Amino acid sequence: MPVSRQNFEQLGLPVGPYTHAVVHGDTLYTSGFTAFGTDAQPLDAKAQTAAVLDQLEVIAEQYERSLRDLVKVTVFVCDPADIPGIRTALTERYGDAIPASSLVMVSGLFAPELRVEIEALIALQ
Repeated sequence: MPVSRQNFEQLGLPVGPYTHAVVHGDTLYTSGFTAFGTDAQPLDAKAQTAAVLDQLEVIAEQYERSLRDLVKVTVFVCDPADIPGIRTALTERYGDAIPASSLVMVSGLFAPELRVEIEALIALQ
C-alpha cells in the first residue's frame, strides 16, 4: 500500500523535516499543529485550539472530509489551567462526532506563547 505525503501552501510550508499530512490506506495522519503564525498565536488556549481546528479542517477538506471524520486526536498542553478552555473549543467543534483522544502535559512547545498542539488521525472512508 503506497504512502502519500502532502503539504498545503495555505497552512504555510514546513520549515523543518515534517509533512502536514500523510495518507496510508484509508487513514490520514497529520503532524502536530499549533496557532503559530495565526492571529490566535498571542491569545489564550481556547482561541489557539480553535485556530488549530481550523487548520485540521483545511486538511480534511482537501480530502473531501471534515472534522466529523476525526478518528483520534492527541492534544499537547503546557498548563493544566488551560484545559477547560481547550475542552470548550473542542466540544464546540466536535458536536456529536467526538473522536478518541489523548491529553498529554508537556513542559513547553517550540515558541513560548504557544499553549496547545494537536495532531490527528482522520478516516478517509
